[in-house]
Amino acid sequence: MSENTVFQLLGRRLRLAVIGGGPGSFIGAMHRQAARLDDRYELVAAALSSDPERSKSSGQSIGVPADRCYGDGTSLIEAEARRADGAEVVAIMTPNDSHFRFSMLALEHGMDVICDKPMTNTLQEAEALHAKVQSSGRVFCLTHNYTGYPMVRQAKAMVMEGLLGDIRLVQVEYVQSGRAKAGPGRKAWKEDPARGGPSLVMGDIGTHAHNLLRFITGLEVAEVAADVGSIVPDRVTHDYAGAMLRMSNGARGSFWVTQAAAGVENGLRIRVSGSLGSVEWHQEHPQVLHFKPLDAPAQVRTPNGQGTLPLAARASRIVAGHPEGFHEAFANLYTNAADTIAAQRSGNAPDPLNQFFPNATDGLQGIRFVAAAIRSSRHNGAWTTV
Repeated sequence: MSENTVFQLLGRRLRLAVIGGGPGSFIGAMHRQAARLDDRYELVAAALSSDPERSKSSGQSIGVPADRCYGDGTSLIEAEARRADGAEVVAIMTPNDSHFRFSMLALEHGMDVICDKPMTNTLQEAEALHAKVQSSGRVFCLTHNYTGYPMVRQAKAMVMEGLLGDIRLVQVEYVQSGRAKAGPGRKAWKEDPARGGPSLVMGDIGTHAHNLLRFITGLEVAEVAADVGSIVPDRVTHDYAGAMLRMSNGARGSFWVTQAAAGVENGLRIRVSGSLGSVEWHQEHPQVLHFKPLDAPAQVRTPNGQGTLPLAARASRIVAGHPEGFHEAFANLYTNAADTIAAQRSGNAPDPLNQFFPNATDGLQGIRFVAAAIRSSRHNGAWTTV
């Protein structure tokens, strides 16, 4: 990990506000911990719950001053924008249906935004938010956190350097068991299309798989032939999606995501094959990237080990042979965003190696992919342009 660019450029930490992610939230704690890991942010304001009283009390319980614990996200953004020492960056980890509203409001008030995925629920909202980010000039970071793993970045760097040759095949899967049992899940809002989006599985983990594929290969999905639906009896919400892919360079791919595979924990896997070799990565064993050249013995890459490229080295904090994982990957996105924000706010050019975090364009492409997969499935798997 590089030196603290935020302190070098601003002489202080960025002032961060968080919306959502209150008591009992796995992802809320993850965002706050990621923000603090590399000491780029100071948490100054919070609106942690949709219940005003709970929001204020839970904010104080994590050390936020009482006068900056707000009853809702709108009040937070408007009040902080009026303060001379107000929040500069807003992190949003609310249910999906409010990502658009809070992101737009923050951008309108001159704040940079870090937002949980998916960027929005609808394509119309995604296009409007993308346009707003472009016109505002502010930084927008979308927390597809798997792109922060050192070995994912190693895979991307190897593709960029041509070590795999021309990309010809891509296989990605994200398999979980959280909804293998019949009945409602732990978070009821995810099963309401108005709040969770038109496809639970595609919004929840399908966007992760799609983003990982794009991040490593640098390619877009041009066409998709998909089957999206439910495999657990009597379930209405989507718990499965499978698809064939045609990539923008003519490569072929396969895509499979489900939350109904009994016993599987967090099986995100990807294989990318080019004319000169292949790489394979599995999230449950994130320290290892398998590299299989066409005419040479198979090799293994590890964080800061032999053959580590600069993009991957920047994502590691410790020496080879020591494990890093989910927290550190998440923190890499927060840190890359912070260094970019600090450069922009101080009038300096950002470091190119800090630019590899998912942004509004990535978010828009994810929502376009979800919409195209659903359209394809409704037409019996017909090839559909993304």
